[in-house]
Amino acid sequence: MTMPRRKRYDRAYFDKWYRDRRIGSPADLARTVALAVAVTEQVLARPLRSVLDVGAGEARWQPVLRRLRPTVRYAGVDASAWAVARWGRLRNLRLGAIDALDQLGLDGPFDLIVAADVLHYLSGSVLHRGIDQIVALLGGVAFLPTFTAQDEIEGDRAEFQRRTATTYRRVFAKAGLIPLGMHAWTLRARRQEFADLELPSD
Repeated sequence: MTMPRRKRYDRAYFDKWYRDRRIGSPADLARTVALAVAVTEQVLARPLRSVLDVGAGEARWQPVLRRLRPTVRYAGVDASAWAVARWGRLRNLRLGAIDALDQLGLDGPFDLIVAADVLHYLSGSVLHRGIDQIVALLGGVAFLPTFTAQDEIEGDRAEFQRRTATTYRRVFAKAGLIPLGMHAWTLRARRQEFADLELPSD
């Protein structure tokens, strides 16, 4: 029996999905980053100071964030040795896994934690541990763009986990998160800071 090959997040992978096929154009990325920054600053009622980008890939968020907020402190984490070798120094990207963030010496809490297009590729156990690790480092907003079994996705389908939206909501709620909408979440402890109509209905 031939075992399936696991994905390699090397230069060929990033060329294929982020350059050759143009999944997530620069304009798309700029809008997404601006949204995450605006939501976080609204929640914290001050300018953004720190960002942790988990599963950052080539840390494409870093230069966009720096244009928007030149003084922001950015830390990227990814499991791709190639991406870290290529972009580590330039974009403060380090090697690591979402379920082992506590082993990286990260200087939290972070105003904004990003895990974009990451969670739907994780096994169940890694997903639960990863969300707990994110919550432990979170000071403001977790921005977690995630596709479910009901969504039509464009891009990499290898190792995609076909979970329902209900499953993700339960995982996030168990970890202590409440939804803000548009893939943004915050700590349940902040619930009293919001007017009733600012949050999605239960």
